[in-house]
Amino acid sequence: MSGIVPDPTVLARIHAASFDNMRHWSAQEFEELLASPFVFAEMAEQGFALGREIAGESELLTIAVLPEARGQGLGRALLARFEAASAARGAQDLFLEVAADNVSALSLYRGAGWRESGRRVGYYDRPNGQKQDAIGMLKQLRND
Repeated sequence: MSGIVPDPTVLARIHAASFDNMRHWSAQEFEELLASPFVFAEMAEQGFALGREIAGESELLTIAVLPEARGQGLGRALLARFEAASAARGAQDLFLEVAADNVSALSLYRGAGWRESGRRVGYYDRPNGQKQDAIGMLKQLRND
């Protein structure tokens, strides 16, 4: 834990600054998510990872790093903290969805040992009216 308390307004600001080709989540949406006992945030001054753990599975809901902080390992650190927090909460399987055109995120996840599990064709609506596929990814924390 970073000791930074998740503030919905700050999360919404970071999220909006981090994604220019998708709908931004509002402070109210973050507030509603954080009200759930299953949702947790890994915070940094210039980014965050938001997850939800239920019944041994943990979903990375979103990870956001301010543009000026990219390329310095913060995304990798937040992902590692999400994985550690998920394990501490009892998760054995991790999953996420990422836009197929988000090359840097795909590289981050693959580099951390995540693997593709499927694709949702045309899942994301872009501001320009185009659709983008979502790639599902998984990572197992247990050894079967």
